[in-house]
Amino acid sequence: MSFKARFAYATVLTAAVATAPAGWAQESVSRDPAGPYISGSYGGYKSHGGEFEDENDMLGVALGYKFTPFFALEAEYIDFGNFGEDDVDAKLKGAGLSAVGRLPLTDSFGVYGKAGAFVSALDVDAFDESETYDEVSPFVGAGVDFRVTPKLTAFAEYNRYNVDVDEDDFNGQVTNDGPEFDTGRVGLKYQF
Repeated sequence: MSFKARFAYATVLTAAVATAPAGWAQESVSRDPAGPYISGSYGGYKSHGGEFEDENDMLGVALGYKFTPFFALEAEYIDFGNFGEDDVDAKLKGAGLSAVGRLPLTDSFGVYGKAGAFVSALDVDAFDESETYDEVSPFVGAGVDFRVTPKLTAFAEYNRYNVDVDEDDFNGQVTNDGPEFDTGRVGLKYQF
């Protein structure tokens, strides 16, 4: 994981720990469990698969609607940037739509899982050829969240994505059918 990713993780977690007493002091302040929210996140990922092995940073933004303390729907945009090695370079970005199931463990802390569809655009430059792959694929994830204030929540999340590449392209020189991505990120969510 890069220095920037470690620094971002440390910053968000330090902010959450430093403001936790204020959050606990506001326990008596009720928060409407339903409503829209926005979030921003920063993290890193590891791509797996043949010529696509690499590590990099990623950015994400999301818009969601929390129906109950236990369920939300979320739409997000993620930019994975460039990755690859040697003669293979790729760039991935996409949008995801997911259902989020959350289990509140306390008034301020919870765990959640998410599953959904990821619509991706993968641009691959390999062996002096270029191809773009647009597809829809499933993804899964899990995370923890901590309410800092009645409207602001810090979270840490893991997701797994997969995209496909046609092995027949690039004169058969790409030896796998596409990379898989293990991602870790931290972020802040603001509920209106």
